[in-house]
Amino acid sequence: MAEHGGPGIPNGECAARRPGNRVTVVLGAQWGDEGKGKVVDLLAQDADIVCRCQGGNNAGHTVVVDAVEYDFHLLPSGIINPKVTAFIGNGVVIHLPGLFEEAEKNLKKGKGMEGWEKRLIISDRAHIVFDFHQAADGIQEQQRQEQAGKNLGTTKKGIGPVYSSKAARSGLRMCDLVSDFDEFSERFKVLANQYKAVYPTLKIDIEGELEKLKGYMEKVKPMVRDGVYFMYEALHGPPKKILVEGANAALLDIDFGTYPFVTSSNCTVGGVCTGLGMPPQNIGEVYGVVKAYTTRVGIGAFPTEQDNEIGELLQQRGKEFGVTTGRKRRCGWLDLVSLRYVYMINGFTALALTKLDILDVFQEIKVGVAYKLDGEIIPHFPANHEVLNKVEVQYETLPGWVTDISNARTFDELPVNAQNYVRFIEMELGVPESIEDPSLEDCQSADTSVFIH
Repeated sequence: MAEHGGPGIPNGECAARRPGNRVTVVLGAQWGDEGKGKVVDLLAQDADIVCRCQGGNNAGHTVVVDAVEYDFHLLPSGIINPKVTAFIGNGVVIHLPGLFEEAEKNLKKGKGMEGWEKRLIISDRAHIVFDFHQAADGIQEQQRQEQAGKNLGTTKKGIGPVYSSKAARSGLRMCDLVSDFDEFSERFKVLANQYKAVYPTLKIDIEGELEKLKGYMEKVKPMVRDGVYFMYEALHGPPKKILVEGANAALLDIDFGTYPFVTSSNCTVGGVCTGLGMPPQNIGEVYGVVKAYTTRVGIGAFPTEQDNEIGELLQQRGKEFGVTTGRKRRCGWLDLVSLRYVYMINGFTALALTKLDILDVFQEIKVGVAYKLDGEIIPHFPANHEVLNKVEVQYETLPGWVTDISNARTFDELPVNAQNYVRFIEMELGVPESIEDPSLEDCQSADTSVFIH
């Protein structure tokens, strides 16, 4: 048989029969801010490669290492492990000034980021966020406010506009930047002028922007690789532990989230394959990260929201402020209707329950178990946002434990009522009842895991 596969690519049916390494995926199961970064950091200690597959610097993960707090928005948070290769896939949109600013800020905080440039690989197919995308994002928000009396509450990081450019086939990718800068410049001018035509108030210094982009091109060029070949070699080469760090969360997914108050990418498990260039059979464990209560930043339906002293207490105890925007998060009880829906889409093999100790002070804890509309229980999570805004939540009330559990590190160390709370979630979601030690050592083999911090 003729060999046409290229370097390191097996030919014919041998390649089809070889399953390769499997990736472990960490996804947010609510509206974000569930503690994905913490879970990723724990799993990354044993990983060889940590990947981002979608979104941009509109995400925010905080990781604490050796008492140093690192904030990540675009970089995979596993990059602070010196043994890890960090990969930004084709589904990610990259604002180059933001990328280097983020790296420099974290570099000043501690030694974890030393040598980061040599540990980062960027897919050549990833699209570039330009400053005018971000400016247009702000203009669009202003227009929504003026025309409809409400906006989407975006982070104004240019995410929607750049994904729009991608879908319109007018966007520019990393491969364009590092290949022929003259050709890149011409296409940049066309795109910039298109934006100026749509937004007359938009000011773009085209030559000045190109000068800055040329500087970034020199810095980023050594990091850019063919992402498909990189992932194939990682999956089919020597055994490797590969971790995928999802950004945003399932209820912000462009297709399955609470549209239109969502982000512009697929934050569910399907985005892993399309955002990295890998087949679904190489997906192994899929961890859904769930906060023990629910939070949401910005505008949009939130059935279990507690706009009262309960929500205020959750906000204060949980220190609920957005990492990217600094906005105060809205808080409410756990919503199992939305979690069941998210579980259907992602097929989680395990759940990581975070911030359970925030509930320590409550005598009673409510959990949303069903939605009613016009007095009738509805058997699904509504797609229509206006309908979701109208639902009445049916709650189950569980006794609290009113005990400090912040030092608990195993399930058996939890008070009985805290154990019952976790088991109730398991039972309602239909996940296997095999809660083990919440530490990292057991989380890889357990059917579900509880991280308590």
